[in-house]
Amino acid sequence: MPGSDLLRYARVHRGVAVLAGTAAIALLSAFFGGTHIALPSIGSGGVTTGVPFRHELPLLSAVFLTATLDGAMSAHDEMGASTLHSFRFKYCTALTLIACAFSFSTEALAVGPEAGVVFVRSLLIWFGFALLSVRLLGHQLGWIIPLASAFFLIWYPRNWWDWTANSATDLFSWAAATIAMSVGVTATAATDWRRKSLLRR
Repeated sequence: MPGSDLLRYARVHRGVAVLAGTAAIALLSAFFGGTHIALPSIGSGGVTTGVPFRHELPLLSAVFLTATLDGAMSAHDEMGASTLHSFRFKYCTALTLIACAFSFSTEALAVGPEAGVVFVRSLLIWFGFALLSVRLLGHQLGWIIPLASAFFLIWYPRNWWDWTANSATDLFSWAAATIAMSVGVTATAATDWRRKSLLRR
């Protein structure tokens, strides 16, 4: 696809807006991510617990990234041939990599490389959840499943499943990222025409 066509595709699919949104979230985390969100803890007699702001910010970046699947051409994209779907996949992958690179860089400069890795890992997990939510609930509701998982992490923090607080080398968290992205990408690829073609075989 020529460069001019790529620019038109990016404009229709909100490329600039998505990257601007994820960049703003990364900068917000870098400057204010250490601020703790005061929340009442369950079963603690009213004692409040604090969750670092940066732990939850990757969720917003993940939901912003799903905006590339919506727009004026979303219905056309769903019905497109394999060539269009291949280009769409490459386009979304490129935006995701750019968002991850910028997020890692800002977190690494503000806190340290490990914080940057954890931020990117959380972004990928929630992006996988958001892609699944888009497929199941529609383009406007890509935030539902990620937000549901975030509530679980907020109310029961710092357990073995809390990928927002686990170390950068935690194997469970990386396995969760791999599974979440695999499920999300598969859900995105499962368009109506692909499902129908599989049923015909």
